[in-house]
Amino acid sequence: MTRARFDRRRLFAGGLAAPLLLGRSTGGAASSTAGVPKVGCQEGPTTDEWLRFFARHGVRHICGVLPGKPEDAPYTVDELSALRDRCVKHGIALEMMTDPNLRPTPIDESRHPAIMLGTSPERDREIEKVQTLIRNCARAGIRAIRYNLTIIGYQRSGRTTGPGGASYTVWRLKDASVRRKQTRAGRVTADSFWERITYFLDRVIPVATEHKVRMACHPHDPPTPPGFQGVDSVLGTVEGLKKFVSIRESPYHGLNFCQGTIATMLADPPREIFDVIRWFGARKKIFNVHFRNIHGARDDFEERLPDTGDIDFVKAMRLYKELGYDGMMMPDHVPKSPDDPEERQALAYCYGYIKALIQSA
Repeated sequence: MTRARFDRRRLFAGGLAAPLLLGRSTGGAASSTAGVPKVGCQEGPTTDEWLRFFARHGVRHICGVLPGKPEDAPYTVDELSALRDRCVKHGIALEMMTDPNLRPTPIDESRHPAIMLGTSPERDREIEKVQTLIRNCARAGIRAIRYNLTIIGYQRSGRTTGPGGASYTVWRLKDASVRRKQTRAGRVTADSFWERITYFLDRVIPVATEHKVRMACHPHDPPTPPGFQGVDSVLGTVEGLKKFVSIRESPYHGLNFCQGTIATMLADPPREIFDVIRWFGARKKIFNVHFRNIHGARDDFEERLPDTGDIDFVKAMRLYKELGYDGMMMPDHVPKSPDDPEERQALAYCYGYIKALIQSA
């Protein structure tokens, strides 16, 4: 008997691979991995080189970044669709996009500051760009967007050396005194920050809900005390994140749940982090997980590989599975080394570790 030849290229070209491989991410047939987390990644821009790297290491779900786009240029439906198709050719689902204008950039360096400065009508024009991105992602079959609402931006106070010359990022508040000068935003109280966040959510979440695109906000990283650089960074506490997800309640309003950042909000991360995962996971507010480990606690920590930090990652993965979380588990802020300047060895290490945890769960 002659066995029919499986033509993989024809399958991809015909558009059938997406629902078969990717399940719910394309709105296609039910996936056999429903209710099971998936290893993912957000490294970019999303070129064929990166996609080959992902495919070689078993990463089948990613957050994308359009390559070669000017910063202010909108992501069109055609460009997003082409990027999705490029991913599918490598057997990869484009699960999520990064909003190019809402990055963790300090406001003094941002070219799109109006939303966080609370200045109208400029912020209305910037919000319109977010609304357009939501609509275009929906039309291209991309069902999630990750973004940041920050003023002081991502910060670290230095680096420390680990085994084999690995270099880990460090945040020690006591060493960050040189950065205590106010930003151009001036003094931003908690009330002012919440007004700006609410103004944004009131105009964005209804559009996301209408088009069924999940908006995944990243917490403030690092968490800082009230008044640091003149800002009360309200998304730098667990209570602040709980308040955030309660504004404009919608199944399409939630978190890019950076477990590493949230651990550094806590006084006793190895003990407290699991209650936080359970609170947000039970309410289906976790849309994406940055699965990284830390050593230390609030105001004094360093970032580690997943099996060398303080958090029990085996227990964490079992909890995500118990909660029915089936989104991506991403490496984040992996160490550098002279032999691995692009961090690809470290990423591959994390992919394998995360995949093994998923299988064991």
